[in-house]
Amino acid sequence: MQLIFEKSVEGRRGFENPRSDVDLIAEIPVEYRREKDCPFPEVSELDVVRHFTALSQRNFSVDTHFYPLGSCTMKYNPKFTETVAAVEGFANLHPLLPQLKQGEKLVQGALEVLYHMESLLCEITGMDRFTMQPLAGAHGELTGVMMMAAYHKAKGNKKKYIIVPDSAHGTNPATAAIVGYEIVSVNSDGNGVMDLNELKERITDETAGLMVTDPNTLGIFNSDVDKIAEMVHAVDGIMYYDGANLNAILGRCRPGDIGFDVMHINLHKTFSTPHGGGGPGSGPVGVNAKLVPYLPVSMVDRRDDGTYYLNYDYPESIGYLASFYGNFSILLRAYAYIVMAGGEGLKEVSNHAVLNANYIKDRLKERFHLAYDRICMHESVFSASKQADRGVHAVDISKYLIDQNIHPPTVYFPLSVKESIMIEPTETESKQTMDRFIEAMFNADELSRKQPEVFHGLPATTPVTRPDEVKAARDINTNYFQNT
Repeated sequence: MQLIFEKSVEGRRGFENPRSDVDLIAEIPVEYRREKDCPFPEVSELDVVRHFTALSQRNFSVDTHFYPLGSCTMKYNPKFTETVAAVEGFANLHPLLPQLKQGEKLVQGALEVLYHMESLLCEITGMDRFTMQPLAGAHGELTGVMMMAAYHKAKGNKKKYIIVPDSAHGTNPATAAIVGYEIVSVNSDGNGVMDLNELKERITDETAGLMVTDPNTLGIFNSDVDKIAEMVHAVDGIMYYDGANLNAILGRCRPGDIGFDVMHINLHKTFSTPHGGGGPGSGPVGVNAKLVPYLPVSMVDRRDDGTYYLNYDYPESIGYLASFYGNFSILLRAYAYIVMAGGEGLKEVSNHAVLNANYIKDRLKERFHLAYDRICMHESVFSASKQADRGVHAVDISKYLIDQNIHPPTVYFPLSVKESIMIEPTETESKQTMDRFIEAMFNADELSRKQPEVFHGLPATTPVTRPDEVKAARDINTNYFQNT
């Protein structure tokens, strides 16, 4: 397929701006002027439409393909939430309105949504307050750990370490390090959960907290989490719940009830807002009572007369974490999703997510090595070690699936499983879709037995087959940008 620049025809126009009728007031300094015209492609509107429509048809998306990306919860986004987000009274609000005189009166509906969204998230998770400000899951992690640090500073605690198990979400160590903590790792035991004996050795009076994903990235729920919380709280540490896998326990378990002090929620995972492509994101953070004073400003509160306002009266707040009041359109989508599902509906979400994951687990373990052969939650982790002995690795299987019009699962994560393949079907996939995926995995295994060399030429149906990612990152071709 040609680049849009290669379709350029000199003199062809799709749109032409009218001549300016404003006199030029200031000259651009010579050193900042181009010596030649910017090389935009000269194409018609039809050329542009056909080009980008064709490009879009080469994409993998949840709307077009099965997307079993482990640890990502790539569920279908219901289209009615897009309609809600586009309601004129919400979509056309300016984010500065609440700060203007009389402006607060014009945004009562939006503030009410934020207020009730917080109430719903508190009910779902067992937390006391939520901030809607963080703009992504990792941003939520940063918010939570900053509040953890503020809590210890206020109490005069001398803390240096945050404990992160090897089955935690991948961004946890980076987040803790950004806030200034040293990382202490704890290995998994033979059951795929954090080793309690090793944890006891790692906890000291200098432990600031523990960051846990439960169920973890192996898809296993740690039933000893209450004991772990007791150990961490005994040294005045903070229990952080990474909400990446919350989809597995909706309506079944509330993190706040089992010892967690702070958590974030990935709205794009659990509550089905748009996901992928670098955004948009939203990572609300909930806390229990002892961390409420450190929440980012502002918080949405309700007056006695029933009106809503932005409360900045948090003298111990960690301050602003983002501009304005969060990614409002994403919060709207999640709010609509929660209200549509209701309490029983959210419980069914987790029921079906766990059922689907266990169905795939029990079918695939006939051919692929299962890292931990026990009931899983939202996802299961396999190893391509059997196939690797034949010269076919996890990455080869993922390339094979692309040719079957299936987005590959997550491979080579978690690092604790060699040749790992992490599969999360979510609750929105039908048995027929999962059976087609299982059949493709069986066919991949069979091909690895009979013609393993075939995999090294896959995918065969894409414009680019196997780019050298390392070379692409280290040897960027800047000549094009320098010349233009």
